[in-house]
Amino acid sequence: MNLNYLYVLIFLFINLNVWSQKLAGSENKIYEAIDVFVAKPTAQNLKTLTKTETDFWKNTQLKSEDELLAIVILICNKAYYENQFGHSQNAIKSYEKGWQTYQKNKLKNYDIIEYCLKPLGNLYTLLGDYENAENTIKQYYFIANQDKNEAQKVAAILNLSNVYQNTGSAIKAIDLIEKTIQTEKLTATQKGILLNNLGANYIVTAPQSSSKQNSYEEAEKTLLNAIVFLKKDKSQNETLSNAYQNLAKLNIERNDLGKAANYFEKAKTEFYKTTNHEPRKIAKLYYQAAYLAFKQGKIADANQNNTAIFKTLIPNYSTLKNSLPDKNSLYAETVLLDALDLQASIYVSQNQLKSALKSYALSFHIEELFQSLLVYDNSKIVTQIRNRIRTEKCLSIYYSLYAKEKKQSYIESAFLLAEQTKSIVLKAHSQTNATRTQEEKLIRQQLQKWNTLIVKEQQKLELANISKINEAIKKQNELMLLLKSKPTKTTNNNTTEFNLQQFYNKLEQDEATLVSYFFGEKTIYNFTVAKKKIALHEIVLKDPNRKTLFDFIALFNNANTITENPQDYNRLGNTTYELLKLPSDTKLQNLIIIPDGVLSFLPFESLLTQASKTTNFAQMPYLLNEFNVAYSNSASFYLNAVPFSKTKKTVLGIFPIFDNTPDALTFSKNELQSIKENFKGQFFENNTATFSNFKTNAANYSILHLSTHASSGDTETPASIKFFDEEVLYSELYDLSLHPDLVVLSACETGLGKLYKAEGAMSIARGFQMAGAQNLLFSLWKVNDFTTSVIMQHFYKNIKNKQSYFRANANAKRDFLKDATISNAKKSPYYWSAFVYYGNVTPHEKSANFIVYIISILGAIGLFLIFNRYQKWKNFKKSSKKQSIKK
Repeated sequence: MNLNYLYVLIFLFINLNVWSQKLAGSENKIYEAIDVFVAKPTAQNLKTLTKTETDFWKNTQLKSEDELLAIVILICNKAYYENQFGHSQNAIKSYEKGWQTYQKNKLKNYDIIEYCLKPLGNLYTLLGDYENAENTIKQYYFIANQDKNEAQKVAAILNLSNVYQNTGSAIKAIDLIEKTIQTEKLTATQKGILLNNLGANYIVTAPQSSSKQNSYEEAEKTLLNAIVFLKKDKSQNETLSNAYQNLAKLNIERNDLGKAANYFEKAKTEFYKTTNHEPRKIAKLYYQAAYLAFKQGKIADANQNNTAIFKTLIPNYSTLKNSLPDKNSLYAETVLLDALDLQASIYVSQNQLKSALKSYALSFHIEELFQSLLVYDNSKIVTQIRNRIRTEKCLSIYYSLYAKEKKQSYIESAFLLAEQTKSIVLKAHSQTNATRTQEEKLIRQQLQKWNTLIVKEQQKLELANISKINEAIKKQNELMLLLKSKPTKTTNNNTTEFNLQQFYNKLEQDEATLVSYFFGEKTIYNFTVAKKKIALHEIVLKDPNRKTLFDFIALFNNANTITENPQDYNRLGNTTYELLKLPSDTKLQNLIIIPDGVLSFLPFESLLTQASKTTNFAQMPYLLNEFNVAYSNSASFYLNAVPFSKTKKTVLGIFPIFDNTPDALTFSKNELQSIKENFKGQFFENNTATFSNFKTNAANYSILHLSTHASSGDTETPASIKFFDEEVLYSELYDLSLHPDLVVLSACETGLGKLYKAEGAMSIARGFQMAGAQNLLFSLWKVNDFTTSVIMQHFYKNIKNKQSYFRANANAKRDFLKDATISNAKKSPYYWSAFVYYGNVTPHEKSANFIVYIISILGAIGLFLIFNRYQKWKNFKKSSKKQSIKK
């Protein structure tokens, strides 16, 4: 027995030794493959390295920690060279896989920050995947902080500031860097690098500064200070070159082109001292040269440098047929994007407007490629800012071409292009949600859950639990990588055809005029569509026009502003109406408005169509008196509106009321009683008005009515809505599946939130739209409890009387103004024009009545045929009798 046991031990020992030798052999094979490749990093050898990785994962044997670490090192080396060869998307996938493997298996003894997370975060930033970039950088900052690695902490702060700068939060980046310089112990080199980044952020914020020139001077002083530190370290030639490039950019903006050229020459000198001449970095230098030459009016030099960019970044690029690259050769690369935009500007300067449009079309194509790489909605929204700037330039070109050639096709092309910039993320969400698998939906729900936890924890400011935030970021990152590994069917909005003829026909059927705005940096474009024709109006955004708009919107910031100065309201209400070029033809009484930018916060119904001096608010010549006004996020939402349900209208009412608290909504009870008198449904009051009860019952009712408190948030705090038991962020509504006929948000500021021109306000209303609601009534400012309850009583009474939601809203406002029991002060537009209706304008009963009408006609025809056949049969019988008698 003992002898047998000994034999078993010897057998196990021999096999274990063989197995360990095999493992060691596998590990050594991986390191050998890395050494061979690094010695000669070519595209062909990269394929060999990839095969080594593939073979490793094909082997189903258990992997040791050493083997796994070896494969992580191989993957990170592969990613580095994939990026070097211009395959940034492949590099991201490799870095993600390396990090996933390292994290999942809890590996150690490798600088995962330096060789994986830092380059991954930078690539995310480069491709506009800013949310992933921020998460990755914060994650390795946390690791560096735990390891007390000061160098990596500073690197994380620097890279995080780049993310903030690229997402329009340069002020946040400035605060972060200044705090770091003041509080951290830095080397001269670190200080120089941070000062260079700080100077770049000052340049970004200067145009918005009240003292533009002082901001430019501060930027120059900071950059020159950075150069003093960077010159002390000979390994910092590349950063030194970047500092000189920033100074060149600064002086281009100040129009001191001679000084800019001088700094640019220094930038080139420092750059070519470095040994790392990546194609992308060389192309960036060519772009700076092209841009400077264009500003100097040296068009030939600008063209030459632009061509050099295409030759550097696009394999097999040829200038024989066309200076523009072939569409199929393009890929997601910001330098290519900048070069194509610059090429368009060059064409415009040469009055080659159609060529400029072709160049911009290629830029739009690259933007689509960028969009396809992004997972997070916030990143998609931010990257649309570039598209907006480009679109405004294209609209200006179309406007000029139409002025010269009078071809309606230019106006239609301009309208379709502007339409592509409207609510891109909301459109995509609406189109793809139905095609997502259940697994993908669950992953997205979990992503949202962790995102909400991060936001709510960050709102605690100094009391925030950093470890809790980091753990949530870690979970979010894991889910994001999992989501990326799941192929999903998506529809690209920019390539989805918009059928103009169907659009014209629908407007004709709805007896409506549609006005769509594009709010640019320099110009507002008004597209007015009626009677199968589009008219384009240009509104220059200079003072006093800009001031008029903002002053009119500001009237609604306070309840007393209008009542205390009705004459000011008369003036601004009419001036704004004239400025926005709204239609005056009232033959089509339905008006659909697609606002944009700050116009999303403007109550169009309250504009005055004539000059007025009256102080009687009920007698003012409002646009409301001329049109039934509805709103939409885009023309495609209007065109593709889902028909209303034909089922009986029932209401799910959420009325927290908040009795015996400072938040008490006393008149909400009147609102509740009024709805109960008109419609059946389920109504949750006080402590039963919970988020859970809402989610559980929402799918069972055609109208969802929420009478509560809400907030628009601010630049840091998201919009939110209160249930009795909790406050819910707008983004928490995204993954609810809601398809009611109507959502009524009877609360303050439900249409307000952080504004993105390309997407709209990130409001509570937007949260419900993302959840699937297509028809909504919501508010644009803080509403009064009493007047809101009165308007809602009129609204539901009108619905009960078979009015469409669209007309019921317009008539509720008219009914309110006619109500003799309401004082003149309470008839101020502040009290009645806050609620706007977004959604379908087709009457509810139209389709049903039409079907009844058709059925009635078919029934009548059927009866006629039966009767006719019966008559023929009777005549036949009579004839037969006569014939038999004759016989």
